[in-house]
Amino acid sequence: ADPKQPQIFGIMQSTKALESNTTSTIGSIAFGENFGLWTRRKQGTCDGIQVGLLTGVFSQFNLFDNTELINTDFVIGIPFSWRTDFFSGRVRLYHQSSHLGDEFLLARPGFTRVDYRFEELEGILSLNTPNGWGRFYFGGGYLVHRQPTDLDRLRAQWGIELRGPDYPAPWFSSGAIRVVPLLAADFKAFEELQWLVNTNLLAGVEWFRIGATRRLRILLNYYYGYNPYGQCFSQKVETIGLGLYLAF
Repeated sequence: ADPKQPQIFGIMQSTKALESNTTSTIGSIAFGENFGLWTRRKQGTCDGIQVGLLTGVFSQFNLFDNTELINTDFVIGIPFSWRTDFFSGRVRLYHQSSHLGDEFLLARPGFTRVDYRFEELEGILSLNTPNGWGRFYFGGGYLVHRQPTDLDRLRAQWGIELRGPDYPAPWFSSGAIRVVPLLAADFKAFEELQWLVNTNLLAGVEWFRIGATRRLRILLNYYYGYNPYGQCFSQKVETIGLGLYLAF
């Protein structure tokens, strides 16, 4: 449920800026993934270690007002992950840079652009339940370099993911397509934002074919907190939407 997790999704959401009390319909899309470069795994299990490459592009569009591109975040980094029995973890060093859309700036000649970019060292530890029906994780990050230079450095993060039992998907008589209910919550708090907790909740269903690694998810989304994207990180928003997610 981390809105900045590199993955592929498209979300249409009603977004309310809480300070100005204005609402707009935003399209939020992302293209990204964690790619394994080197892996050593215990045969017949998921236990092992991996060094990878993460890439992600996160963009937001104003769907019904000039269809303008508001912002794009570019993310690239190196994750190291491991898993043993019911524990897993990830340490990654990554870079993010944020860029406002041309149409957004042209429509707002007085808008002050900020050069917002950083490199963050992040660590996450996860406790995984038997049979994979749930996961609880916690960790945080430290900005090793940032622009603007007066940004506070620390971040905390925690969350939970729950998966129900899978069932034969309706409309598919062979039984090879399965459907699973999902529920997930992600929480973040930043030193820069006085440790106010940002909440992202997801609920919906996942479809997959037996033996395949690809997943299709349709999820309802609710977010409350500071804007997770771009240089408007100090803007408090509330969003609700529906999204299509692809996993590989």
